Amino acid sequence: MRIGAIEAGGTKFICGVGNERGDIFEKISFRTTSPEETLGQAVDFFQSRQVEAIGIGSFGPINLQQNSPKYGFITTTPKLGWSDCNVIGMLSHHFKVPFGWDTDVNAAALGEASWGAAKGLNSCAYYTIGTGIGLGVFIEGRLVHGIMHPEGGHIAVKRHELDAFDGNCPYHQDCLEGMAAGPAIEARWNRRAEQIPEDHEAWEMEAYYIAQALVSTILTLSPEKIILGGGVMNQSHLFASIRKHVQRMLNGYLNIDAITSGIDQYIVPPALKENAGICGALALGIQALKDANK
Repeated sequence: MRIGAIEAGGTKFICGVGNERGDIFEKISFRTTSPEETLGQAVDFFQSRQVEAIGIGSFGPINLQQNSPKYGFITTTPKLGWSDCNVIGMLSHHFKVPFGWDTDVNAAALGEASWGAAKGLNSCAYYTIGTGIGLGVFIEGRLVHGIMHPEGGHIAVKRHELDAFDGNCPYHQDCLEGMAAGPAIEARWNRRAEQIPEDHEAWEMEAYYIAQALVSTILTLSPEKIILGGGVMNQSHLFASIRKHVQRMLNGYLNIDAITSGIDQYIVPPALKENAGICGALALGIQALKDANK
């Protein structure tokens, strides 16, 4: 089985080819520019690869309603030139294969459920915390869709008592993404996350905001594992502080081992590391091929 995979990020695209075991044979990455140029590079990559299906995990918001004429479109993204972009339509013009289609963070959740930190579990939640903040949800063996898809990066959060930053989300200003994504960290402290020392007050605030989101996720979705990826979470010291805030905010309400004594194994980094997204796209492609062959 040869399956194509695309991790379509707002900053860069990653294209790869893999198999049903989650092995990625080869991959390339390139900057996300215009849809024509970027998707053209993806077409060039797959042209000679003879893939049986292609899975795509895309930045969003995206249209996941298969009965909609806009299925396969990126919708209201602030990414210049990509709003109302027909991704599936542009690719299917060149490749007559089944396509899997979901958000990049839902794909990462599926990748971790298939071959990573949540393998063997029926549920997990995956947060990516980087240029933006996204939430992927895998519950009872399937990715969560409804009127669209989870958009957990835009939930309201309670402001930290020492935080005077207004927030920088163009839609909601001080939502989770507006207060805790990479650009918010840089705008607040005039330094990129990787340039801020571990003992800086920035990290206490960051952990406080992320923990609020995790508590909401735990109380509403009850996932068996929470996975935190993205560039901001490369600051691995954040995990301990986030876990402590989660326990403090729950305040003993959930008397279960995963929270009380096993939280180090409950809130974790992605086991697939930087390959969570591309492996998730691979899993989407595998499922699309299986569905087409039913």
